[in-house]
This record gives sequence, structure tokens and C-alpha cells, in this order.
Amino acid sequence: MNGEIELRTKNIKRKKKIIKISKFILLIILLLLLVSYCVVGIIYNSGTFSIRLDKDLYLKNGIIIYDDPEYKVFRTDLYADPIEFLDNISHKWLPDDIGKYDGSHNGDNYIAYTFYIENMGETVTHYWSEIIIDNAIKDVDEAIRIRVYKNEEYITYAKKAKFGELEKNTVEFKEDDLVFVEKEEDFGPGDKNKYTIVIWLEGSDPECTNNILGGEIKLHMAFNSEIIIEE
Repeated sequence: MNGEIELRTKNIKRKKKIIKISKFILLIILLLLLVSYCVVGIIYNSGTFSIRLDKDLYLKNGIIIYDDPEYKVFRTDLYADPIEFLDNISHKWLPDDIGKYDGSHNGDNYIAYTFYIENMGETVTHYWSEIIIDNAIKDVDEAIRIRVYKNEEYITYAKKAKFGELEKNTVEFKEDDLVFVEKEEDFGPGDKNKYTIVIWLEGSDPECTNNILGGEIKLHMAFNSEIIIEE
């Protein structure tokens, strides 16, 4: 009899221990999910596209970025207005005067943002510009197009097709998550460059299929004083 009571007591203790451990594991899982949710929120709540300026460019060389020619102040970040949903379109549908407006001027199913970088200092300098893909969900970057206008001339960038072919009328991404890198030399006092960035899903891209429905992308353009490119 005493043996049965002792066995029952051990079973009860074992069950309580299992329940306690299960609750602890569940709590850890919930915390991990919460952290993941917060990280995704931080990534996407600032919008799809942003611009970042290396503060050394301003502090040492007087370089600034702005999207309103009437409001030139030092800022390290600019943010394009997000767009709720991007359906695929053709590049032929983009307006000819897309760089006419300053700041955000999104259209139907495309993001468009115009801004400036200017040397307000007293010395000739240089800067590196690059566009980096921070995150892409459901391979939406396979069909994305990123057109970079610099002083009205543009280049359209795209990821190489899965079969290794270049997408028509585009320049290939430098790396999977690096759209391009460019050095601007001899950027002297009073010099100014105007950029317009246009982002859309190209409907003629073979990778633009239903598989990317619900996908998201976040990218930013950075202006740096120095950059190291690994060969």
C-alpha cells in the first residue's frame, strides 16, 4: 500500500514537472515570436525606401541631403512615402516627367522619390553611393525594377534571370542584396546632384508570377565617405 502511494506521489510530481517545463518552453516560444514580430515591424514601419547619409560627409565636408530645395538642413535620413500595394506594371506606363516633382510622388503601383545631395562645404571631396536590399520576402526582388535617375539620366537595375540571362534593358544587380555602387569624384563646393528613385514590379519579367503575391521588400540608398568593395 505504501509502495502504491509513493508511486502515485512520484507520478504526480513528474506530471507537475512536465507541465512546468512545457509552460516554460511555451513562454520562450511566445517571447521569440514577439521579438520576431517587433524586428519585422522595425524593418518595415519606416517604409519601403529610405536614404541614409554618412554623418562624416556632413561633419567633415559639409555634404547634405534634402528633398525640398527650400528647406536645406542637415539630416542623416530621408524617407519615401510607402505605398500600400504594388501590382505589376510595365515600364512603359511610367510618366515621362517622373522626375519633375520633389520628395515623394508615388503613382499607381510604383514608388517615386526625388531628392538632392549638395556640397555646402568649402572643399572638393568625393562620396560613394549604393542601394542595398535590406530584406525581401517571397522572392519579390526577382521581379523588382529599380530605376536610378541622376541629373535626368537613368539606369534601370534588375536581378539577373534565374536562367542566367540579363533582363532586357537593365543593368544587373552587383550582388544579390546590392543593387549598385558608384563613386562620385571631385564633388566641389556648390555642386549638387539630383536623384530620382523609381521602384516597381515589372510585369514582363518571367519571375513576376503569383508566387510573389504577398511579398514585401525594403531597401535603402546610402551615401558614404568611404567604402570597401570585396572582390
